[in-house]
Amino acid sequence: MTSIKIKFRPSTVEGKAGRLYFQFTHQRVTRTQKTSYCIYPDEWDSETNQIILPPSKPERHEILRQYKKKLKEDLFRINECAIHLNKKKHPYSIHEFTKLCKDRLDTKSLSFVMLSIIRQLKEQRRVRTSETYRCTFDSFMRFRDGEETCLDEINQETIKAYETYLKNKQLTLNTISFYMRILRAAYNHAVENGLTVQRHPFRHVYTGIERTNKRAVTSHVIKDIKNSRLPAGSTLDHARDMFLFSFYTRGMSFVDMAYLKKKDLHNGILTYRRKKTGQQLSIKWEKCMQNILNKYPINPTEYLLPIITSPQKDERKQYRNAMALINRKLKTISELVHSPYPLSMYVARHSWASIAKSKNIPLSIISEGMGHDSETTTQIYLASLDTSVIDKANHRIINDL
Repeated sequence: MTSIKIKFRPSTVEGKAGRLYFQFTHQRVTRTQKTSYCIYPDEWDSETNQIILPPSKPERHEILRQYKKKLKEDLFRINECAIHLNKKKHPYSIHEFTKLCKDRLDTKSLSFVMLSIIRQLKEQRRVRTSETYRCTFDSFMRFRDGEETCLDEINQETIKAYETYLKNKQLTLNTISFYMRILRAAYNHAVENGLTVQRHPFRHVYTGIERTNKRAVTSHVIKDIKNSRLPAGSTLDHARDMFLFSFYTRGMSFVDMAYLKKKDLHNGILTYRRKKTGQQLSIKWEKCMQNILNKYPINPTEYLLPIITSPQKDERKQYRNAMALINRKLKTISELVHSPYPLSMYVARHSWASIAKSKNIPLSIISEGMGHDSETTTQIYLASLDTSVIDKANHRIINDL
């Protein structure tokens, strides 16, 4: 466990500003890391270890507020250093910790940029987006064997080497593109803020979106899932219920299901806002939805479904753990019903769209039902779902020869 504290060292010259510094203690060894923040004794509260705004110095308030904000950012990055070293699961020295902190407090490092963006996204409550940046950052750090990367090192050679690393991990092109686009956004952020110059390092790596494999099942498979005999109250039964609930609610995404509140269901109408787009959707409450709800005790939290069920535990962690478990159990169910494709919560969403399309429901209605921003999004969404119509047409053309 590493102790991290902010300290104030007064100047030996009377009337001159002192300096703030960080004190790190690890395994009974203490080291310090100075900062560039200079303040006066009456601007520091030694009991709370915080900067204060003296009423007698209104002209200093703005700079002091900036210092407070920067200190908060610095502490976030320093705590990230401790988390990073603890993940390695082997003892580390105070020297390693201090060096890592120094590197990550350097505004010219990639870590400085990535961790700043992650912190800002969390403050804006854009948790999911912050997790995508965290995932990318962790991946790139594994590629660099945990070593810091100066922004000036981000060039075409480095990024091409990172792409090769990801390909050797046998990741899909879309996953590689995902990492590249996040990293590119962070790099462009650094360029815009004058931390480095534009070198166009992503010019020769893949940043597109490849058409995905079909992830929809037919209505016959949905019926088989519904009618499968699964142990009552089991995790398999729960996974099946959540899959069907998503399908019944026009392919509602799992994150939206998890955060549905009891108050969202009113007078037979379920109304909610999509986490991804903020769009409000309303769905008529059907008997099949109520039947699923009736199988479970009333949720002790404010949420409707049995996904986030503990008021004392981290909600985001409960949601992610539930999603991982349900998707694992759906893989088992897919084998039981002989599904042509592995099941997941996302398959429920794709299947609703695909079945709606097969019933000649207009694109505009499918788009609105799924909460897409535009029909263009729905067209892209449906493009990879079902090619059977094209195959049948091709068969007829060939037979006419």
